[in-house]
Amino acid sequence: MARIVMKFGGTSVGDIQRIKSVARRVADEVESGNEVAVVVSAMSGDTNRLVGLCREVAPLYDAREYDVVVSTGEQVTIGLLAMALQDLGVEARSWMGWQIPVRTDVAHGRARILDIQTEDLIQRMGQGQVAVVAGFQGIGDADGRVTTLGRGGSDTSAVALAAALGAERCDIYTDVDGVYTTDPRIVPKARKLNRVTYEEMLEMASQGAKVLQTRSVEMAMKHGVRVQVRHSWPEYWTVPGTLVCGEDEIVEKELVSGITYSRDEAKVTLTKVSDLPGVAARIFGPLAEGNINVDMIVQNVSDDGKSTDLTFTVPTGDVDKAVKLLEDRRDELGYQALASNSGVVKVSVIGVGMRSHAGVAQTMFKALADRGINIQVITTSEIKISVLISEEYTELAVRALHTAYGLDAA
Repeated sequence: MARIVMKFGGTSVGDIQRIKSVARRVADEVESGNEVAVVVSAMSGDTNRLVGLCREVAPLYDAREYDVVVSTGEQVTIGLLAMALQDLGVEARSWMGWQIPVRTDVAHGRARILDIQTEDLIQRMGQGQVAVVAGFQGIGDADGRVTTLGRGGSDTSAVALAAALGAERCDIYTDVDGVYTTDPRIVPKARKLNRVTYEEMLEMASQGAKVLQTRSVEMAMKHGVRVQVRHSWPEYWTVPGTLVCGEDEIVEKELVSGITYSRDEAKVTLTKVSDLPGVAARIFGPLAEGNINVDMIVQNVSDDGKSTDLTFTVPTGDVDKAVKLLEDRRDELGYQALASNSGVVKVSVIGVGMRSHAGVAQTMFKALADRGINIQVITTSEIKISVLISEEYTELAVRALHTAYGLDAA
């Protein structure tokens, strides 16, 4: 007997028929002899509708009351799924975050999990009862009020619950049947990976792959929770998904596991910045205070040899805010000109095999050069190489790199 956490997102429980389908999948797991906890999101579209109501009532709403409203979507889903399971003869009970409890900090709207008290859950699961748990929500440890976890909250809830329960794995059911070497919509020859390391999955998630949220992968890696990505449609129930696990579980590691891309990039360039100590801190300090995430950074000596040109990327939605912050401080920062460009995309090559193989970067640069694609910015880590290119070359670049690293399916 194994203890399993199953997580279903909003599209998987988007209507009554899909909820009944999820109930049948959970019942199959129970019939296999496993102890099961299920984490579900709100029905597709419900959270956006609730957020809209909050904004309509008060644009500058109280974040604590916001959490009260938006957390109700999951309450509906867990009740309906528990009923559907009971209708199949499976003993089940719904649990809201505060009933377990899932204790969080009090950063309402973006809370982080501090602790999950699972004694009652474990006892009931051992007696054959399925725990149907609301994702995305908890209770503030300091104020005792309902909290929500923000973007990717349900995936994070599921992985955290699996860690607290000591589960064998956490199965995350979504609208794809696993993690692929790249986006199959761009490269039809993309292959599904049987296994991928936490580090690779974390890089893929942070560099544009949308299969799993970054926070949930971080938590899985921290607690050693094995995560399996599976398709929620019935015709895929017998199809193995992709297991996200520790590097020691993968016998033969791929040189490159995946090619990702992110269109949510904008480039900002400051020319002829004073080449003095502390200038970079004065530039990036205001951006950090404005909660603007800076990603790729490159610095070059200007043609006069006395100043420097600084280029970096920010999320597309933040570029206007970043430009204004920097323009307001032009005299203080001492740059000559500022330019921004949203027509760029970040393409990344990811693989733990890079640690022990040379020539990975050269292969990337040659493949892009052979197709006439100019590289604007380069950044690297131990298992990743990212380049910034013009957005119009996105699909060409992804296809070229996928072929160059031998990832095309036969």
